Amino acid sequence: MGHRLSKIVTRTGDNGTTGLGDGTRVPKYHARMHAMGDVDELNSCIGVLLCEPMPACEQTDLRAMLLDIQHDLLDLGGELSTPGFTLLKPERVEALEAHVIALNAELSPLKEFILPGGTRTAALAHIARTVCRRAERAVVVIGKHSDVDGDTQPASDCVRQYLNRLSDLMFVLARSFNRLQGTGDVLWQRKR
Repeated sequence: MGHRLSKIVTRTGDNGTTGLGDGTRVPKYHARMHAMGDVDELNSCIGVLLCEPMPACEQTDLRAMLLDIQHDLLDLGGELSTPGFTLLKPERVEALEAHVIALNAELSPLKEFILPGGTRTAALAHIARTVCRRAERAVVVIGKHSDVDGDTQPASDCVRQYLNRLSDLMFVLARSFNRLQGTGDVLWQRKR
């Protein structure tokens, strides 16, 4: 990589295009750019969540888990930035699923919908969940509109699966934060 990231101002995007990892230039409104931006925003949401004190959890080191996810998201973004290139491994999807199962085993079954909230960490995990769902939708769009944006390389199955599992994990993590911090879920009141 050398010093290629040292030069921040390049002016190459001043005309409304941006470069992909394979050297092609696409408009900044390109579907791939939306997906990459949503993944970047998701990574930033997790970064904000990591600024909070993490409650102790018997099942997993939550801080280490979230840091691993941030690294995975950078790999995922790298994969999105280079059509046809693969970085994210299926084992990472399996790791997320294992975290979901372990954390969910400690939660009481839901009988109602819940509102995003409770503790601050839970609310931040819910924000990450919603951004993750948006990123997942944006990734699905890649390759579906080749007549519009010229992109014929859909994202890998692994990328879609990773984002799907990650949104599940963020939901379970939000509930876990509330449980670990002694606050129950905020239940939707159907007849309020």
